[in-house]
Amino acid sequence: MQFSSNVKRGVLKLGDKQESYRLSVQFYLQPPTENISLMEFESFACDRLKLLKAVENLGVSYVKGDASYQDKLESELRHLKFPYRALTEDDYDARRKDHISHFILRLAYCQSEELKRWFIQQEMDLFRYRFNQLSHSLVEKFLQYANLGYDILPETEKLNMENKLIDANPGISELKNNVFYKVPFSDAADLVRVRKVYLLVGYACVPQQEFVTIVLNSYRTKLSKALALTARSLPMVQTDERLQPLLNHLSHAYVGPDYNIENAMGKISLEQIDALSVKSFPLCMRQLHKALRDNHHLRHGGRMQYGLFLKGIGLTLEQALKFWKSEFIRGKVDADKFDKGYVYNIRHSYGKEGKRTDYTPYSCMKIILSNLPGQGDYHGCPFRHSDPELLKQKLQSYKIPPSGIGQILDLVKGMHYQLACQKYFELTHDPCSIMPKECQVLHEEKRLALEDETHGVQGASGEGKGGRSTRLICCLKLIKNKGRSKKLVFL
Repeated sequence: MQFSSNVKRGVLKLGDKQESYRLSVQFYLQPPTENISLMEFESFACDRLKLLKAVENLGVSYVKGDASYQDKLESELRHLKFPYRALTEDDYDARRKDHISHFILRLAYCQSEELKRWFIQQEMDLFRYRFNQLSHSLVEKFLQYANLGYDILPETEKLNMENKLIDANPGISELKNNVFYKVPFSDAADLVRVRKVYLLVGYACVPQQEFVTIVLNSYRTKLSKALALTARSLPMVQTDERLQPLLNHLSHAYVGPDYNIENAMGKISLEQIDALSVKSFPLCMRQLHKALRDNHHLRHGGRMQYGLFLKGIGLTLEQALKFWKSEFIRGKVDADKFDKGYVYNIRHSYGKEGKRTDYTPYSCMKIILSNLPGQGDYHGCPFRHSDPELLKQKLQSYKIPPSGIGQILDLVKGMHYQLACQKYFELTHDPCSIMPKECQVLHEEKRLALEDETHGVQGASGEGKGGRSTRLICCLKLIKNKGRSKKLVFL
């Protein structure tokens, strides 16, 4: 794949287009060879990342494969302009985007074992959805394309073994409309282990509804090997100064709406912070606020994470200086030492010193993938960096019911840290509905309740059905969902 600063690209004839991407589902065996612009490179990568985040969220919020899951995922594919219908023949642009974006994210997600595992899991779930949309004839075309030589069990053999096949597959009552594939025993080990197939002379007779498991195993193997090869080639790619910053950013990227201090949706006062920390802050920020109040000090990592969060929710520079100083001088730091040692860094984070960069709050991925906090540190993600038993005790102290704690710990065990944060927020706010979205921010319409309890945070301009709203940045935002009903939205 070559990159150009020119946005234009060569025009292919219709026949060439259809030949390039004949199917809406593929193993991504051949990398793209055309020229693409850097603008397109970044756009495709961000959209693919949004899609995989949606796949992850939907997999936790819904039963994979049921009607609601499929409808939601199709909606995401439509919205992001990826292929969503197996029979559509005139979607060359969508299939091209799907192909190129997959290979771009390979470059970003081959850099550690944790990133590889996450990428493989989401790509497999996406593949499963797409494969299950294929008709029998398209499945045959795919097997030919992927060079998977699995034969269909002949009709005569199938009828001769009718009772045995039905006994081995409780979900099948008749064989008339069911296709079975002859799969070598070694390729069907997962299905053999759970006794979902009938064995015949070294082969497993796999029904069509279970056949996706066989194909997925092949895909996992190929993708895992491909990521290992990509990792070996990465140093050569990273020598391109245009690509290295993009690739480094993608694996930690926030892909939700843009935000900064200028378009923060409200202002908060110093008097509101204590109440908001209990009722509205994500757990990582609640933990930092409590540590600051208890110890009258935070180390650099905690000050950066919490300070930028407060900036993002509307705390002005003047308020920030007053907030930090009033707390630090209650500890071992006197006013003169604070002015000399801490004021510059606070002003710097607001873009008033040094390069005058207007820093934004840390994204969830940046917090999750940060180094393990040391003794006396309180920054990082509690779901990622805390001992499970200590996390359990903390959740119990917040009066979260045992069933909810169990759900959170299960998500943590599965390394779904952002979804554990979402679940924590749901359990502490009783949302009326949930809608999974793409990345790492919680949106929740609790404006009226918070207004009553914290004397209100003034909303941004623009009115919708939800009225005014508050915004908490990083792991949590309180926003107005313009023209829509009130929902908790996980991005």
